Amino acid sequence: MKKIILLNLVMLFFTSYTIHSQTTKSKSTQTEQQYPKALVDYDDFKNLVLEVEKERKNRLVSLDTFLKMSHGSNTIILDTRSDFRYNRKHLKGAIHLDFTDFTQENLTKLIPDPKTRILIYCNNNFDGDQINFASKMFIPKSAPETQILANRKPIMLALNIPSYINIYGYGFKNIYELDELVNVNDPRIKFEGTEVK
Repeated sequence: MKKIILLNLVMLFFTSYTIHSQTTKSKSTQTEQQYPKALVDYDDFKNLVLEVEKERKNRLVSLDTFLKMSHGSNTIILDTRSDFRYNRKHLKGAIHLDFTDFTQENLTKLIPDPKTRILIYCNNNFDGDQINFASKMFIPKSAPETQILANRKPIMLALNIPSYINIYGYGFKNIYELDELVNVNDPRIKFEGTEVK
C-alpha cells in the first residue's frame, strides 16, 4: 500500500511539473511573439548583394573615366560620407546625402530621375588626408589575445559598397564607382569645402 501511495505521489508530482513546464514554455513563446519584428530581412540583403555583385564589377572605373563621365548629361557625383567630412572637403560639383539619411523619399527628392548616372566615391578612394578622407579598415593587432588575426590582411570597410548596394536597392541602377586610390594632391582633381583654400 505504501508503494502504491508513493508511486501515485511521484506520478502526481511528475504530471504537475510537466503541466507547469508546458504552461511556462507556452507563455514564454507567446511573449516572444507579441512584439513586432524589426524591419530587417537578412535574406533580402543577401539576395540584393548577389544581384549587385554581378552589376558592380562592370561599373568600377578609373579616375580619368570617372571625371570624363562626370561631365556627361543626366549625371551626378554623389558623396554619401558624413555631413562633417563632406562640408570640409569633397569633389567639386558633388551633391551630398549622408548614408544614414538614405530613404526612398530622400533619394527620389535628390535624384528624381532613376535613370540618372550616379558616380560614387568614399574616403577609401583618397590618400594623403586622413582627416578629411579617413580610411575605413580593420587592421588586426598583434597581441596575444588576437594572435589568430595577426596574420590576416586588413579588412576594407569602405562606404562605397554599402552605398552602391543601397542606391541600387532603391531602384537606381545606373551607378558607377571610383575604383582608384588617388592622392589628394593629384592635379586631375578639384575639391570644394571649408578646408579647401
